[in-house]
Amino acid sequence: MIAVIQRVSEASVKIEEKIKGSIQTGFLILLGITHNDTLEDVEWLSKKIIGMRIFSDEEEKMNLDIKSVNGDILLISQFTLHASTKKGNRPSFIEAARPEIAIPFYQQMIKQLSKELGKEIQTGEFGADMKVSLINDGPVTIVIDSKNKH
Repeated sequence: MIAVIQRVSEASVKIEEKIKGSIQTGFLILLGITHNDTLEDVEWLSKKIIGMRIFSDEEEKMNLDIKSVNGDILLISQFTLHASTKKGNRPSFIEAARPEIAIPFYQQMIKQLSKELGKEIQTGEFGADMKVSLINDGPVTIVIDSKNKH
């Protein structure tokens, strides 16, 4: 499972010209699910995200987590994070989980992040053509792969 976490001052996602989800201060998270992910990956990654200390404290040092700033989360599924570009110029997405595997993990991640954050999170729609807008604050962008946890 790969998460691209962007610290934002605002972010939103539109589907068919209608806003599906929007946040102010918090994280826009792009989530890529692969066919060998497990519930352990969901739990580990969600704890890691919520504990990530990348918000500025009063001394302008990245020292605060998302709960400390009462931040929100916008979670977007993005299978293209598992693109393989080893051969040719057309990416292969063979490592991305098929919808029957990915959707339950995406739904579990929504539940787990909401539980860890202590409030509901905003989401896109799995498999939809989405238009994502954001103001990356910093910019701060962190990539976490649950397969690199040890």
